[in-house]
Amino acid sequence: MKQITTVVARQYRLQEWALQIQECKRRSSGMTVKEWCNNNGITLANYYYRLTEVRKACIENLPTELPVPEQSVVSVPNEIMHNENPTISDSTELVLSVNNISIKVTETTSPKLLKMVLEVAADVK
Repeated sequence: MKQITTVVARQYRLQEWALQIQECKRRSSGMTVKEWCNNNGITLANYYYRLTEVRKACIENLPTELPVPEQSVVSVPNEIMHNENPTISDSTELVLSVNNISIKVTETTSPKLLKMVLEVAADVK
């Protein structure tokens, strides 16, 4: 019974701490974390301890396997497919630019590597 009580008490504390952290994040601009802590009767060290514990709890509750994003298909215009456009060469390399990142793809580029790089580039803000 003691273990259940301990788990419930920890979950309750984590919920309270998460609410405090959210309040601190919504503090008025110009107010430091230290000032917010002083106004709310929390030491700065205690605030950061609570923040660390809440983050750990969030990480522990992440799913072990992340969902694979759906693939989208980009249609390629016919003139490109049949090389009817004289400005397009028969080069065996492709340069993709995504979110200010250029990626050079050649016929020797590993499909697995390309997939991983594109997934990361798609998430760059």
